[in-house]
Amino acid sequence: MKNYKHFSFFIFFNIIVFTSNINAQNDSITQKLDEYLQAANKVNKFNGNALIVQQGEVLLQKSYGYKNFATHVLNDSNTIFQIGSVTKQFTATVILKLQEEGKLSVQDKLSKYFPQFKYANKITLENLLTHTSGIYNYTNDIDEADSAIVCNPADKQLALDLIFKHNLDFKPGTQFRYCNSGYYLLGMIIEKVTGKSYEQNVRDIIFTPLQMTHSLFDFKHSADTNIATGYQTLNDSIQKEASAWRWDSTVSYAAGAIWSTTGDMHKWAQAIADKKILAAESWKAMLTPHLDKYGYGVYIDSVFNKQTISHGGGLAGFITYLCYYPGEDVTVILLNNEGWFGEALNGISTDLSAIIFHKSYELMSDHVSIKLPDVVLKKYIGQYDFDKKHHAYITLENEQLQLEAPQGGLPKSPLFAEDETNFYLKIINARIEFVKDASGNITGLISYYNGKDEFCKKVR
Repeated sequence: MKNYKHFSFFIFFNIIVFTSNINAQNDSITQKLDEYLQAANKVNKFNGNALIVQQGEVLLQKSYGYKNFATHVLNDSNTIFQIGSVTKQFTATVILKLQEEGKLSVQDKLSKYFPQFKYANKITLENLLTHTSGIYNYTNDIDEADSAIVCNPADKQLALDLIFKHNLDFKPGTQFRYCNSGYYLLGMIIEKVTGKSYEQNVRDIIFTPLQMTHSLFDFKHSADTNIATGYQTLNDSIQKEASAWRWDSTVSYAAGAIWSTTGDMHKWAQAIADKKILAAESWKAMLTPHLDKYGYGVYIDSVFNKQTISHGGGLAGFITYLCYYPGEDVTVILLNNEGWFGEALNGISTDLSAIIFHKSYELMSDHVSIKLPDVVLKKYIGQYDFDKKHHAYITLENEQLQLEAPQGGLPKSPLFAEDETNFYLKIINARIEFVKDASGNITGLISYYNGKDEFCKKVR
């Protein structure tokens, strides 16, 4: 009989050494992740909760900054944040579940549910899910003058009147244009075919089976003390609450009404990873990219050549981002209670991913901007094309350059100069490098954002 004692010991010893090395690597990654978010918090770019998980192991679960500055209460793992447009993937999941039950089809015409809309026969539910319907975005008409309406429970007919009074922006199915109206209508369709509220459907189909016990629909009057205070600005010298402009959940509704925690959002990310709740065919449909890499309620894209399933959300006082890497089984969840419409955490998520995947990154720091004379700033004004469908526009207003990319979802935002070549966008933490010819004329720009650099040619 052979003696395997020494051989077994050798294997056991090597397993211990290998495991120790992995643990040491993960400890180092955790330290770097924390260091990055501490730096982001220091320069007022992240105030909230982060949960980062790789193959079932928590790399980082930590809170940064204040849940409520006035009472000096810090964020903790139980803090509840508004997740905004991340809600859309929950709405899409309910639609697909109802399709499995034979109660509707994503190929149904909108006219089946809203025959009063003159263009309804040209639009399918899939067009609504993929932002390819061409219908008017009802949130375009909401500004601070409407706070008396939108910060209180609102009648759905108000939204319908806004949506249905406009012509289509384009022929359905031919273009992508991010549109909250589509998901608002999907919420109403869910109610029509089930006889239950949208909120109850989400609870029954998703929250309860996944034990997402800390997720809710606020309707402004929740007594849960874990709900974070949202801030438009939060730093040592300015603490401007966004509560006076916090939309009621009946306004954001199926396009953005959910509040949640990092722990509950991780349960949801695991449901995506393990293909829970829905049948395999439904998940395949949801995660198939259409125009502009959008599936049903999620973007299907890549970062560092690794596939991502992701979505962000931005409302008054809250910015969120959920990103899942299916090939690497990595989840990045960021919930922030400081910010404003149009701001995003994509860049922070990419930098955190760079740490995990051993790519280059830089710690956040305060940018030092310089003032350039108008005669110089005027050189940058114009239209820049990424391709035939995606354009960026640079204007000069009150001695301040503004950059807008409508098809990419970037509203008009200030562009700050570090020198005559390099500029940055505070709103999404992106860097812009202008390209010049031998005569010093601006011929294009390079956008550095979300782990990618893209050239954009100046056309006029």
